[in-house]
Amino acid sequence: MLCGRWRSCRHAEEPPVPAQVAAPVALLPQPAPSDGGTKRPGLRALKKMGLTEDEDVRAMLQGSRLRKIRSRTWHKERLYRLQEDGLSVWFQRRIPRAPSQHIFFVQHIETVREGHQSEGLRRFGGAFAPAHCLTIAFKGRRKNLDLVAPTAEEAQRWVRGLTKLRARLDAMNQRERLDHWIHFYLHRADSNQDSKMSFKEIKSLLRMVNVDMNDMYAYHLFKECDHSNNERLEGAEIEEFLRRLLKRPELEEIFHRYSGEDRVLSAPELLEFLEDQGEDAATLPRAQQLIQTYELNETAKQHELMTLDGFMMYLLSPEGAALDRAHTCVFQDMDQPLAHYFISSSHNTYLTDSQIGGPSSTEAYIRAFAQGCRCVELDCWEGPGGEPVIYHGHTLTSKILFRDVVQAVRDHAFTLSPYPVILSLENHCGLEQQAAMARHLRTILGDMLVTQALDSQSPEALPSPEQLKGRILVKGKKLPAARSEEGRILSDREEEEEEEEEEEGVEATEQRQRAKQISPELSALAVYCRATRLRTLCPDPAQAPPCQVSSLSERKAKKLIREAGNSFVRHNARQLTRVYPLGLRMNSANYSPQEMWNSGCQLVALNFQTPGYEMDLNAGRFLINGQCGYILKPTCLRQPDTTFDPEYPGPPRTTLTIQVLTAQQLPKLNAEKPSSIVDPLVRVEIHGVPADCARKETDYVLNNGFNPRWGQTLQFQLRAPELVLVRFVVEDYDTTSPNDFVGQFTLPLNSLKQGYRHIHLLSKDGASLSPATLFVHIRIQSSRGWD
Repeated sequence: MLCGRWRSCRHAEEPPVPAQVAAPVALLPQPAPSDGGTKRPGLRALKKMGLTEDEDVRAMLQGSRLRKIRSRTWHKERLYRLQEDGLSVWFQRRIPRAPSQHIFFVQHIETVREGHQSEGLRRFGGAFAPAHCLTIAFKGRRKNLDLVAPTAEEAQRWVRGLTKLRARLDAMNQRERLDHWIHFYLHRADSNQDSKMSFKEIKSLLRMVNVDMNDMYAYHLFKECDHSNNERLEGAEIEEFLRRLLKRPELEEIFHRYSGEDRVLSAPELLEFLEDQGEDAATLPRAQQLIQTYELNETAKQHELMTLDGFMMYLLSPEGAALDRAHTCVFQDMDQPLAHYFISSSHNTYLTDSQIGGPSSTEAYIRAFAQGCRCVELDCWEGPGGEPVIYHGHTLTSKILFRDVVQAVRDHAFTLSPYPVILSLENHCGLEQQAAMARHLRTILGDMLVTQALDSQSPEALPSPEQLKGRILVKGKKLPAARSEEGRILSDREEEEEEEEEEEGVEATEQRQRAKQISPELSALAVYCRATRLRTLCPDPAQAPPCQVSSLSERKAKKLIREAGNSFVRHNARQLTRVYPLGLRMNSANYSPQEMWNSGCQLVALNFQTPGYEMDLNAGRFLINGQCGYILKPTCLRQPDTTFDPEYPGPPRTTLTIQVLTAQQLPKLNAEKPSSIVDPLVRVEIHGVPADCARKETDYVLNNGFNPRWGQTLQFQLRAPELVLVRFVVEDYDTTSPNDFVGQFTLPLNSLKQGYRHIHLLSKDGASLSPATLFVHIRIQSSRGWD
């Protein structure tokens, strides 16, 4: 951490000026004399990745003229070239824009596909051989990049090269990511590319990495590293400056507290630290294993000692993160009935934008599956030529073929998770096209599709996610034995339409109330998810068939939560309930899913295409258990005779104390404006039952996004900790307008580790902001146990 005479700020603690440092063990390694780092610093990153001699990467460094495909007539040739940092690709634009608008980052790539494996290339790339084509699919909302290379070999070079770069990036530890990050900006700040840094260039570097340092202190630090006394830093002098810049005094203080005078941690001393952290597996063998894993100095490792660098490596690793590493794989019981799980669910899955005029796309389904979604919606309407289509009816949204969506489901449903996928059909088709839908589902999905009960002895009992691995369920209307008004089964949207009838005229009401016919072929596929209307809650939930699924608008669900409380919780302990946003949300905005989870609703459907805190909560809820899309509900939401009511959760029984210490390498919000430095503050939000919901924040630190320091404590009293999500948010403080979002991380309280922890921040779209982190101390005190 850089300390010194920062600009004064009445709201922030001013860190002290450090004593002169006598070259500690380097956080950043010295460049080897043979790496050419003093001549071409950009290639240093690729060398450290072991890819400078890779033929595919070398070809990408030279660049390729690739044809970008947007439509049937829009095919433009553009130059694409891998940057020397190995982390970004520069591309040509017809109209030059700001530098940041001419690159994309390797870490933001979701996948690279060969051939005609995207909707765009299938529709518009027919004139080009599949062997020449590739698609770069990005995380978040960025559109796919569909490209055509001059030759099949050149296409393969980009596919292989990007795949290698992504694999190497994923394998990097936090220290390597930090090294890449700082050298990327170092290369940019070296204005004349002479591999020497003047004080002016050093000041430029500081602004790029989001810190506004006092000129006097910055020059003092510069001169301490300028051993050649020529007003230029080069080679080892640059590395020394970076080491000083990246110092972490708060980590050094913790390390020295346990290491004593010899400034190294023995295995027993490390064990003492682990015990104070509250680690479950705090044993001497465990401490010895950590030394062997994270210590960088071989001599220290041989003597079972950990240096400051090894300690920092450990705390920056996944084992030192706030998220319990044991919860990142599937660790929950997956053999309970489907109704006992929260299930990641999408609303209007086909949309990539708003529900009024946005485009529909099969790519939206692929992206939802990539985010762990297990329940997707298909809004089915009559199409030309006997082929049903999917779109948001009576709007300007574009249409896609039902069969194309089913093919996308077949190809991508199980790429991230092996657990079952539910297709929620909103059916507006006549009998003929319903039969066509059933035919497509059977022929395209084959054995994946559940067409009959797994257990003939208990055909209505819900199976478990484990029993349904690799299988696809259809949620749809089931033909009743005898049709009556009371037994009439409605589609999802009809539930909402009934609520809106009060505001409509008689003619419109009559039109909406037209009875719908159901095709026997489609009805037969609704095995375990039979759409039914929830008029009232059954006094005895055990009498209701568990295979029935109710679909409620957020308004109706909130009404039940408010008026029925425990009865609704009991209903959801046995049957599935799907909740969806009100149709009045024209811009595809979301509602908070937490309120629905509090009552045990399983299928809380959100617009995955709309980022915001609601989707952050959804990502946080499903972050654990291997991101498989299924989370076992707390015991109080699974017991058939539970007395739990989210409106009356009882007295506080858990105290959460979070000390916000520091942040590191926060992203610059305006990359094109050097003088724009963030004034960060940290807000901790608690999302749970209404009595637990709270938010508290630190003061802001003026003009320092590089290594701000707070040292402030935030405390929360919790009544239903088993339902709590904790959201850490960093914002850029503004006195005259709403604060700007910087980054966030959300996770369940029961996956939050205690002690000193790093929180690795994410962007609005959920992409990593590495190496940006928060450093906090967490303490959880429970008056009685919870699961």
